[in-house]
Amino acid sequence: MGLIITALVGAGCAALFSIYLTRGILAEDTGTEAMRQIAAAIQEGAAAFLRREYLFLSAFVVLVAAVIAVFVDFDVLDKFEELGIGDEGNLTDLPRTAIAYVIGAIASASAGYIGMNIAVRANVRTAAKAREGLNPALRIAFSSGAVMGITVTGLSLLCLTTLYLTFQDVRPLVGFAFGASSIALFARVGGGIFTKAADVGADLSGKIEAGIPEDDPRNPAVIADNVGDNVGDVAGMGADLFESYTGAIVATMTLATVAIVGVGENAVFDPSAIVDYDSNAFVLPLLIMGIGIFASIIGTFLVRTGEEASIGRLLWALRTGVFGAGALVLLGTAVAIIALDLEFELFWVVLVGLVTGQVIGTASEYYTAYEYRPTQNLAAQSETGAATIIIGGLGLGMLSTAIPLLAIVAAIGITFELAGLYGIALAAVGMLSPLGITLATDAYGPVADNAGGIAEQTHLPAEVRQRTDALDSLGNTTAATGKGFAIGSAVLTALALMVSYSQVMGIDTFNLLEVEVLIGLLIGALMPFVFGALTMLAVGRAAKEMVNEVRRQFREHPGIMDGTEQPDYTRAVSISTDGALREMILPGALAVAVPILVGALISAEALGGLLVGSIAAGSLLALMMANAGGAWDNAKKYIEAGALGGKGSDAHKAAVVGDTVGDPFKDTSGPSMNILLKLMAIVAVVFGPLFL
Repeated sequence: MGLIITALVGAGCAALFSIYLTRGILAEDTGTEAMRQIAAAIQEGAAAFLRREYLFLSAFVVLVAAVIAVFVDFDVLDKFEELGIGDEGNLTDLPRTAIAYVIGAIASASAGYIGMNIAVRANVRTAAKAREGLNPALRIAFSSGAVMGITVTGLSLLCLTTLYLTFQDVRPLVGFAFGASSIALFARVGGGIFTKAADVGADLSGKIEAGIPEDDPRNPAVIADNVGDNVGDVAGMGADLFESYTGAIVATMTLATVAIVGVGENAVFDPSAIVDYDSNAFVLPLLIMGIGIFASIIGTFLVRTGEEASIGRLLWALRTGVFGAGALVLLGTAVAIIALDLEFELFWVVLVGLVTGQVIGTASEYYTAYEYRPTQNLAAQSETGAATIIIGGLGLGMLSTAIPLLAIVAAIGITFELAGLYGIALAAVGMLSPLGITLATDAYGPVADNAGGIAEQTHLPAEVRQRTDALDSLGNTTAATGKGFAIGSAVLTALALMVSYSQVMGIDTFNLLEVEVLIGLLIGALMPFVFGALTMLAVGRAAKEMVNEVRRQFREHPGIMDGTEQPDYTRAVSISTDGALREMILPGALAVAVPILVGALISAEALGGLLVGSIAAGSLLALMMANAGGAWDNAKKYIEAGALGGKGSDAHKAAVVGDTVGDPFKDTSGPSMNILLKLMAIVAVVFGPLFL
């Protein structure tokens, strides 16, 4: 049990390293006065959006916490006693699940806010450093991403370990995961709607209709677009990955007793074998994540590159850090398993998780990076118009699901044979253990994108924009890789939570020949499509408002185009903010309400079927959307780099349309899907006893 202190030490080191990186970033040059003015406008817009979003979410959190306290905490202990599931830990007279829920919500929101706060300060410094060279710009952008990655992992591990030691019971931790998932879903959906409404509106009205370059300061939507990169791709992503990291740990800990009972077919459903809270099987996932933090910190120092603005060279610079961190995780895991006197098969489980994550990431990279044939072929389809590139992107996205899903299937089979159901959940822990650095390779992309916008708007030399574009192009690829990691871990985590639900409910099997289970399965398969439709339509409506506003400003203020009048950036930011906050309510509410309604109105078995259907359909839809969107984006960038006639060609115009369709695919609907799967499973675990 003493080794659990390693997790707390890791969380403390994460905080210290984040402070160290932040001080280094803030000490850098902020460029010219014009650059600082643009950066200040982005900071103000991002902060204003998050204040309004978090104000709304605070009311939601208070309401849900009250419901949990009244209907779960004051009744669930008796339900567990009736099922014969173990002792109840400490502080049972308190609404422990509700308390953990509130803490999880606050921590998730904080992770997103901290990441956004540093990103909006790193963007201008990255642009300033890009005047010196590619490597200095990469170091600033990557350091800002590392602040996000290390903060997410450290904060989650600190809260979970502290709550576990305080309550001496794993069950309240599900409330923490519920709080993290609730905030993550709203943050991803709200931020995604904001950023894509601004991005799509800016592209349609600026690049396509007005014929002005991307990030041109004459476009009224350009500041809103830059703000959106931060509230969606940084704050939303931070809350998203905080939830993924938390969910993997909690799912593994809830199945820890299975590892004590045995493996394979003998490892399921034995409540009589529940062990003390300080069992080593409970401690292992916390310890692995603590090791992962140390490994990620070391890995960040391995990221370096030269001045050649090659995607391949930049990608290998990031891979060096990621692979180095993964190797250190494996070494530390082997030592931890031996020290905890656990079966060494668990080491191979963690290895399978890491390898599966890399397979998913590499497959996503292959289908989305323009150095490879799939995206090059997709770009070539733009020569015959927008329709063919959209058709090609949809086909590419569908095909790209095969390798990741087969990798997940193989991981499930192998880890179950090695360590039973506990092994499936532990594989997700292994996959996400180096999240501190893998998230850094993802989160730096929006900073590089913002830096390019600042360079364009302040008319910096062309080589500066070339350097930031190189970083941004790589960011699109690493973002697709990061989404693949998140989706892969979401499937494993959601499966583990589904098993936890079945254990809580005392259900041995979900029989698909029973009509209630079949009804639940079909409703579950429907949910990702309804959720995806709601978020896509929301982006469309908000983008329409943005396009009309930009058109109005161009029409009523013709001096904007010749520089004699200034665009009204504030109005455009306000349109994205209002649209995002209005449109995020229904998708988020459905994710919580539907599982409860199915369990209450049909049966507990039907709710189990819902979880099965949602995992199967949602994982495929999420992969398809994320990869199709990334491929459309990079096909456009491939043409902008000089292929097929370059910027301004007919092929480029068609590719811009494809990219516009892909934006909400990859940055709103797709990444929100993996949160949906886990949130519905967590809702089932939390509220399941009410349906007995």
